[in-house]
Amino acid sequence: MSNTTPDRSYKSVIKTVATTESTVFIWAAIGVALFALEASAVLAFLMSILGDFVVALPVGAGGAVAALTEFEAAIRAVPTLLSRETIPNQGYWDGSEWVGTFLNLRPGLAWGLRATLVYVYAFAIAAWVAAGYQLYRRVYRAANWTPRDDVIDRFRTHRWGIFGLFVVFMFVTMAVFAPALGPTTYEQNMRNSYSNEIQYFDTETDSVETVLVGQANRGSQSTGDNADRVLPMEYDNFGRFHPFGTLPTGRDLFTFIVVGSRISLVIGLLSVGLSALLASSLALTAAYYKGRVDLSTVLISDGVMAMPQLLLLIMLTSVLSGTWLGNIYSGGFLLALIFAFTGWTYMWRSLRGPALQVSERQWIDAARSFGQRPLVIMRRHMFPYITGYMLIYGSMTLGGAIISIAGLSYLGLGVAPPTPEWGRAINLGQDYVRTGSWHISLIPGLLITLVVTGFNALGDGIRDAIDPQSDAASNTAGRGGGA
Repeated sequence: MSNTTPDRSYKSVIKTVATTESTVFIWAAIGVALFALEASAVLAFLMSILGDFVVALPVGAGGAVAALTEFEAAIRAVPTLLSRETIPNQGYWDGSEWVGTFLNLRPGLAWGLRATLVYVYAFAIAAWVAAGYQLYRRVYRAANWTPRDDVIDRFRTHRWGIFGLFVVFMFVTMAVFAPALGPTTYEQNMRNSYSNEIQYFDTETDSVETVLVGQANRGSQSTGDNADRVLPMEYDNFGRFHPFGTLPTGRDLFTFIVVGSRISLVIGLLSVGLSALLASSLALTAAYYKGRVDLSTVLISDGVMAMPQLLLLIMLTSVLSGTWLGNIYSGGFLLALIFAFTGWTYMWRSLRGPALQVSERQWIDAARSFGQRPLVIMRRHMFPYITGYMLIYGSMTLGGAIISIAGLSYLGLGVAPPTPEWGRAINLGQDYVRTGSWHISLIPGLLITLVVTGFNALGDGIRDAIDPQSDAASNTAGRGGGA
């Protein structure tokens, strides 16, 4: 009996290890498969951003631009699961059936199938990430419990925060998969509409005709109560499906919005990232050294906050719009820099208090006594303490950045046309709000409100989850509040 028990225990351990390794292998294989399905699309997006930076450089980079363009074209030629080549929705009616669409479905059904598949794929990625974290938490993490576990548990019960997370997730998915979600392409429908053709069924001649996209757009303009206007979920006279209707120019509003969402997300993330880097660095430095360093930082922040941010944004975008810096990403990079270096003070003031609190902890004094360098202490012992607060105010700041970008585009500033932006869509439709073309301004306006509310709700949820004394711990905030 004494020899049998250790053998059984040993075999049990071996079986457990083998099962764990098998689970990890399956999880990793699923991740590789999911990434492989859209690898070319991700690489093409990164190459497009890099190409925008290279093109705008003040020095000649013709060879690099040509190489990047060829490489991007080669990447885009690789089919993906969610590409419009796999599930095409652009076709024409030949008098008896739809031609060129997926399984000869109506364009609206084919587009709906591809859009549904996009979000199914996005949720699959989210589920894979969540499963990986649970696997790490259960098997590989040394500690059975960390304070982060309680934060996650409290957030799960915060209904307002979950609502914000859902809205943000849907918005990010829209931005990331913009080329696949649009019923048409930005290149075909907006940038080079007179260089692309479509086929349609002419009911007068009872035959299939060919027309330039630009000419078809002129026949699908929504300019009030005109007979050719295209409302949401309708087809135009050329057999094209428009989920959100058309603009006064006849261009597809849904394509305009999804491409604009990518612009807003990239600018917002870049500006918030730069603000967070600057604010956290100054907050940690001021909290560690205190005294004159802290006073100097306070004076600098007060000086920056005293500047009229809106007027400064308008002035800098106007002055620098024609420079190489203003040409990067259609002026989006310049906007991100201006937002970051004029808005870091608000995040810094939010991080200064927690940084000062953690600087007084005993473990900080212990780290000093052991001779650790200031940068090491700030990075290892102080920065993790303020990370949660940075996530809170970062999410709220991102919502404010989206509103600011839309506001500047509404005024005709910011992102340079013809690059789509939500605020420009509102501007284009403001003269038709009380007419039959009400959708042009209403839809992007509602989306801006919903997305900004989502980011604020997410920030509220994170704040209440981090604070054990918040209402979220007793499920009070989870019943709809959190603010």
